Amino acid sequence: MSCARSKTLHDHPLNFGKFLTRAIDVFPFAMKTTLALCSVASISLIFYFAFSNRSHNFPPHPNVVTDFNQNGISADGHEKTNISHILFGIGGSVESWDKRRSYTELWWKPNVTRGFVWLDEKPSPSMPWLETLPQYRVSEDTSRFKYSCPYGSRSAVRMARIVKESFQLGLENVRWFVMGDDDTVYFPDNLLSVLAKYDHNQMYYIGGNSESVEQDVIHSYTMAYGGGGFAISYPLAAELVKILDGCIDRYDKLYGSDQKIQGCLSEIGVPLTKELGFHQLDIRGNPYGLLAAHPVTPLVSLHHLDYVESIFPNLNPIDSVKKLVSGYKVDPGRTVQHSFCYDLRRNWSVSVSWGYTVQLYPFFVTAKKLETALQTFWTWKNWDARLFTFNTQPVSSDPCERSVVYMLDRVESVGGRETLTTYKRYNIDKGENDCIRSDYTHALKVEAFSVSAPKFNPDLWNKAPRRQCCEIINGTKGADRVVQVQIRSCNGFESVTPP
Repeated sequence: MSCARSKTLHDHPLNFGKFLTRAIDVFPFAMKTTLALCSVASISLIFYFAFSNRSHNFPPHPNVVTDFNQNGISADGHEKTNISHILFGIGGSVESWDKRRSYTELWWKPNVTRGFVWLDEKPSPSMPWLETLPQYRVSEDTSRFKYSCPYGSRSAVRMARIVKESFQLGLENVRWFVMGDDDTVYFPDNLLSVLAKYDHNQMYYIGGNSESVEQDVIHSYTMAYGGGGFAISYPLAAELVKILDGCIDRYDKLYGSDQKIQGCLSEIGVPLTKELGFHQLDIRGNPYGLLAAHPVTPLVSLHHLDYVESIFPNLNPIDSVKKLVSGYKVDPGRTVQHSFCYDLRRNWSVSVSWGYTVQLYPFFVTAKKLETALQTFWTWKNWDARLFTFNTQPVSSDPCERSVVYMLDRVESVGGRETLTTYKRYNIDKGENDCIRSDYTHALKVEAFSVSAPKFNPDLWNKAPRRQCCEIINGTKGADRVVQVQIRSCNGFESVTPP
């Protein structure tokens, strides 16, 4: 046999017929017949698949999102999930409500959002109930249930039953039950974007874990943490309420209501579907690093805002969230969405967390580093600086390695289709801590960033996630003092790659 590479059918595709003819000549009659039939069948299949797709409508892939018209109606007559399909169950108490109701006022829309605050007792006449707040309901007596967690509170039983009591109200047109605490701040439009991705006729349990590993180890990695909020589809709620009361007694040793709910759902066999936009905020210190590097997903909720530093400096917790919400109201889907770009003329790296902050590095920083959260916080329980469920990086002790920070100052809607946000420089480290290197000194001359962007299309969340791109607009008047940035969709083959 020759050492040269033998030629195959692939080398001479047009000789396939000759090869088949010669093979048939040397085979017995039965084999000839079999091969002939196989050849005819193969050719028939080729022609079938080549032409049948032109005339047949195959069913869509199960993960394909249904198209809706401008009225939110699909071709088969189904209505797109809207805010009226969500019923909120807010766990509160008479003692805590007066202090925490300000958080609910930030996101609640009277006559738009649906739901109730569930209290442990009826408010006194001296505690007026404003019309701008959700109506309240008084929870049923839960003294008959067992609770044996030595370090917890029996209120967990009452909170766990909010799902059942909400379901038993029998309200019409409910697709999702969303549970949370009275200090949970929701971003309803973004919550809707998340839930609308899922088929509400299926049994879904949607939420997020704790950010601190210690909390997940103590409580669970497989449950949605109640402070960050979680959603249960109607069919799953219908099954849950059947076993909930007995389940609460079976899991009497568990600490929280969210643990008890997850224990019940594990009996039904429905796992947690994780969405990264639900934020328990089981952290201590400054949440800046987390929000400045938010994952590519809608911001759905924030919790524990009284236990962390204000998300905007020099503002109290309520006013801080109010400032963040001011941007959210103008462009919900873009809130804290991360973009970054490079200024090749000045060797700068710019990171934008829309509606929150801009960071300017007077040198090139890789995309991997820019997308990683700065360690401005500690864990919830032990104040540890390492154990988190997402990547973090330490804040450098060298001021010449840190960014110049700009915080949101103003949000404007331009022509109904675009937004303009302004960010002013915030001096975290003043005086002797400033870097005196020449490139850093030049960067410090920038007083503000002006960021323009088209309004975010929420339908983008139904597509494969991709961080949007931005570009620095040079050559404008006063560019050394106010830098202009434009956020846009990335081009097909575009990447954020430094030189």
